[in-house]
Amino acid sequence: MNYKAIRYILFRVLELLGVLYLLPTLVSLFYKERSAILFLLGALFFFAIGYAGTRNRPTPLVFYAREGFVVTALAWIVISACGAIPFVLSGAIPNYLDALFETVSGFTTTGASILSDVEHMEKGVMFWRCFTHWVGGMGFLVFMLAVLPLSDGYSMHLMRAESPGPSVGKFVPRVRQTAEILYAIYLGITVIEIVLLMISGLSLYEASTLTFSTVGTGGFSITNAGINPYPVASQAIITFFMALCGINFSVFYFFIIKRPDEAVKSDETRWYLITMLVSAILIAINVYAAGMGTTPGMTFHHSLFTVASVMTTTGFATWDFNLWPEFSRTLLFCLMLIGACAGSTGGGFKFSRLVILVRNIRNELGFVVHPKSIKRVYMDGAVVERTTVKSVTAYLSIYVCVYVVSLILLSLDKFDFTTNMTAVAATLNNIGPGLNVVGATGNYGGFSGLSKVVLIFDMLAGRLELMPMLILLRRTTWRK
Repeated sequence: MNYKAIRYILFRVLELLGVLYLLPTLVSLFYKERSAILFLLGALFFFAIGYAGTRNRPTPLVFYAREGFVVTALAWIVISACGAIPFVLSGAIPNYLDALFETVSGFTTTGASILSDVEHMEKGVMFWRCFTHWVGGMGFLVFMLAVLPLSDGYSMHLMRAESPGPSVGKFVPRVRQTAEILYAIYLGITVIEIVLLMISGLSLYEASTLTFSTVGTGGFSITNAGINPYPVASQAIITFFMALCGINFSVFYFFIIKRPDEAVKSDETRWYLITMLVSAILIAINVYAAGMGTTPGMTFHHSLFTVASVMTTTGFATWDFNLWPEFSRTLLFCLMLIGACAGSTGGGFKFSRLVILVRNIRNELGFVVHPKSIKRVYMDGAVVERTTVKSVTAYLSIYVCVYVVSLILLSLDKFDFTTNMTAVAATLNNIGPGLNVVGATGNYGGFSGLSKVVLIFDMLAGRLELMPMLILLRRTTWRK
């Protein structure tokens, strides 16, 4: 274990956190709020610590897969622990564990909240709360790779540990260039949505905070009523960008470099969009037939918004889907588990894994009938490596184990089964709202300290695809 390399990267993380604090500082200064001093001091403090810790760069800066997983997990823990401080010192969330829960939820783009009233916060603090979604959406370490120089031969270990999906590749030979391309696309989508939301009637502050939560697929809002108070046009724009950010970013890259044939042959994207449209139609029919809709058009609008929100694990809501018929609630729960596409800002099991798993099951059933046959799993017209198929199966097994253990621990709080089951699903899949107590109009404030710690772990594990957090807990990981 290269401890010097790990320490160096963690100090880099603190240095970058100090820079990120400058943005909410400017917002607080604009609104003449006391939190401006708090953010400015935090920016100076963390930048100074990070700068001092990176003065002596290890030579050479060598780290491999084990260090990559460990430093990724530690970096997310450190940035969450430090990012929670403004909530406590500003008085917005006096309890540190609650502030940590809110911050982890922000950076992991979960959107689960312990707050019942967000409008009491100063605008700078609310801006920071939503901005954590944007920072965590593409990945904090991917952002660091894009702006800070690291040894390119080893930085791929960081990208693999942090990026969502069964496999991670590079657009171009150099990892830093790949990170720069990802963030260029990410920033472009962000700017476009901000402009469109402002055209729809929102202020720059409203458009920015909602965009951070949308493109990061997080779900934090600046009103207690969520997205409901905003115009239908704004809701439609948010629906489109939620769906867009649930697609693998490599699809956008292929369109940019004028290789649309590579983009359109994506099996994952095709099934993702088909599932979203069909689910929205089914739920709209079910809700309208139950007498809960106003007009067919508006019922479909809210249905599509909710399906896009749940599938991309954003967690926004225009209606309280907790009150919908059982069929719609059950379908939404299934969509929660599947999630978005690999290589997107969304969470969940990922459609690529689902496609690989279903096709592998089909092959195994065929193998039972024809034992001597040779069958392969295909995706996007290419053979999926056996190691990838194996990793998908292993991921599912580990996912189920983590889910069951978390569910058992949460049952100590004596909430009903649906609340506990969907709370674990909503945090492990980085969705935010679940059903019953933790529904669209509820929150996680009633859980005990132990349950909040379990859910914090689930949010981090879900965002980092389980492995980094579990590897961090293995005793053998820390042997030299």
